[in-house]
Amino acid sequence: MRELPMSADPSSKAAPMTALITAPNLENPDDFYAALLQAHEGLSQEQMAALNARLVLIMANHIGDIAVLEEALEAARRSGSG
Repeated sequence: MRELPMSADPSSKAAPMTALITAPNLENPDDFYAALLQAHEGLSQEQMAALNARLVLIMANHIGDIAVLEEALEAARRSGSG
């Protein structure tokens, strides 16, 4: 497993994202989906849920803006209902 690079200076902080992007934004979405499926391969339901939780927290940290995160949560809730 490849280690995630760590910032040399933990106090350095990139600018947070300021708007949620909902239009397609991945250069190769199928590649990401394949990688996501591969990451779940061989895991139990509990392990998959834990992986998803860790992934969400890592991505939330990357986004770094609570307003964008709240917008993403609402978009996810809307897209899952109906």
